[in-house]
Amino acid sequence: MIHSQERLEAFSDAVFGFAATLIVVSFEIPDNYDGLLELMSGFVSFALSFLALVLIWKVHYNFFRRIQQIDNTLIALNMVLLFVVLFYVYPMKFIANLVTGKGTLNSFDQLASLFMIYGLGFVLIFSLVALMYWYAAGKETIRNTKAVLNYFSKYFCIFIGVGIFSILLSFLQIGINFGSPGFVYGLLGPVCYWYGKKYSSSLSI
Repeated sequence: MIHSQERLEAFSDAVFGFAATLIVVSFEIPDNYDGLLELMSGFVSFALSFLALVLIWKVHYNFFRRIQQIDNTLIALNMVLLFVVLFYVYPMKFIANLVTGKGTLNSFDQLASLFMIYGLGFVLIFSLVALMYWYAAGKETIRNTKAVLNYFSKYFCIFIGVGIFSILLSFLQIGINFGSPGFVYGLLGPVCYWYGKKYSSSLSI
């Protein structure tokens, strides 16, 4: 059964909007100057969290620009993705607070656990994205569109691999005092660039 793509996208955007409210510094307007300064001190961590959420939304947006139709399976996968995103904003915001000096941890064990929680959310999100592309490619009949969907299914497997690598470093506590499980996400840039240069030239993306 084919469903309305517009309604699914509208619902998804509403969920992303709600996720954005979860990372807001405060829902209350301060009634004094000290309260205003406290509110403004969280601006950078909010900006970092919001940027990460926008990047995930853009991945989601691009997926629905590349497919022709949706069915019950894609709806189910999309709902699971949205559920994970809603949960993911909490560790994402906490890490942003740590980066800006507003959050605290008591030990390297806690830091390792935090990286594992963050990595698990990262892996789940991009596993679902890759699975959605793979499933959509299997249903596609237009040859070039099918090739594009398969390309992105493999592209987001890079994200999964980097996330798993970060989780492994966190579990083994390799370089945890230097934040190495966080820095490995920097691998995404060069590896994705290499993959794009190698495989995208023959596709109409």
